[in-house]
Amino acid sequence: MAFIRSVIHLLWMGITVVPYTLAIMLCTLFGMRGRPVYRIARAWLSLSISGARVILGIKTHVIGMENLPQGENEGAVLLVKHQSTYETFLMPAIMPRPLAYVFKKELLRVPFFGWSIGRLDMIHIDRRQTTAAFNKVVQQGKDLLAKGIWIIMFPEGTRIDRGQQGKYKSGGTRLAIDTGVPVVPIAVTSARVWPRKAFIKRPGVVDVSIGKPISSVGRQPDELMREVQAWIEAEMRRLDPDAYPTPAPANAVPAGAPSSAVTPAASGEASQDAAAGK
Repeated sequence: MAFIRSVIHLLWMGITVVPYTLAIMLCTLFGMRGRPVYRIARAWLSLSISGARVILGIKTHVIGMENLPQGENEGAVLLVKHQSTYETFLMPAIMPRPLAYVFKKELLRVPFFGWSIGRLDMIHIDRRQTTAAFNKVVQQGKDLLAKGIWIIMFPEGTRIDRGQQGKYKSGGTRLAIDTGVPVVPIAVTSARVWPRKAFIKRPGVVDVSIGKPISSVGRQPDELMREVQAWIEAEMRRLDPDAYPTPAPANAVPAGAPSSAVTPAASGEASQDAAAGK
């Protein structure tokens, strides 16, 4: 049954993406850009999440929405745990502000999906050109934040198996420091129902926990990322304890604790410079 549901959901996404992509391309052909086009893309992403709920039985439970910056002119860099494709669809669907992903340019070649994101206010980079790529992220990031768009990044750079921890790279915190906006850590348990690179999905609940903003003023990229990492990994263990046979590091932040509870000496390897946290 799970296999059949997964096939139906894949067909659902494949069929529905076509008219939305054509709408985006048509709008941009006539010079329409910005939020109107983003709303079309967001509508398809919301439709995909609704399809996952109805067809696959995947529900979402979100806490911490009140932690998001509230002011119209308040920027933010969202740093999200990455376990599957699910959260790439989910985040724009639930966030109150437009989001701009930082992604590798190879995705632009994906039929329909890639054609769509290439016409949105996103940041696509060549990961082989590390310095140039990061400079592009900073410049475009400043422009997008000035328009009221939040930047979203996956600090581990790629999807990570359930119960595992990737290497957190400092691209996201470097961007936040350079632009003067806070970072918002977000934990997501999507691999519990939508495993990394898996075709078959299972019914269940994806927990999303949004942490309090952490100021980037006067911080260093690596130590700020260690604070983000400590909060996310501690929260992942709270949300999905069955996936983690070992306890969280002693200096990780307990759920609900203020971000200041983590010292700059928090555990975790120092991140290496990498464009856009990739």
